[in-house]
Amino acid sequence: VQRYAIKSPIIVSHIRQANRGRICLENTHPFGRELWGRNWVFAHNGQLRGVKRLPLGYYRPIGTTDSEHAFCWLLGHIRERFPDAPRRPAGLWRCIRELALELNRLGVFNFLLSDACYLYAHCGTQLSWLTRRAPFGEARLMDADITVDFRAETTPNDVVTVIATRPLTDNESWTVMQPGTFAI
Repeated sequence: VQRYAIKSPIIVSHIRQANRGRICLENTHPFGRELWGRNWVFAHNGQLRGVKRLPLGYYRPIGTTDSEHAFCWLLGHIRERFPDAPRRPAGLWRCIRELALELNRLGVFNFLLSDACYLYAHCGTQLSWLTRRAPFGEARLMDADITVDFRAETTPNDVVTVIATRPLTDNESWTVMQPGTFAI
């Protein structure tokens, strides 16, 4: 990652504490599946009690995490409701929000989901975000003695939004999402 610059409209990554499921490649976030010819990716922070009792349809987990089971359940329900990609995204957005609220009843369900067109974020308990635009400056990480100079990492045309469980830097203004919030 340090040697190769990644430029993409949407990037989803996840640092996992591994408190459910074995530590192995198949349990590594983000999880990915195909729907409507699009790559969908999903990363989840939290624990969902009883999620594995929810019946699955088309999609099956490869690993053993509650997160991947929730993703397969969620994407399966989207596929059932929309066999083809909807022409207007608002119905899909409502569907994802409703399914997120249903899964949120099982425990802590903070997630990022992307269909390669949109990035969806659901705050079950805690998520924070910030958007960086030119003129870019330095960001100082909270939990390490590291400062990143974004002037050297970006162009004046870049707009970068970061979503994390908690704020990552101590010299920038993060927005803390309210529990139950769904953002696109």
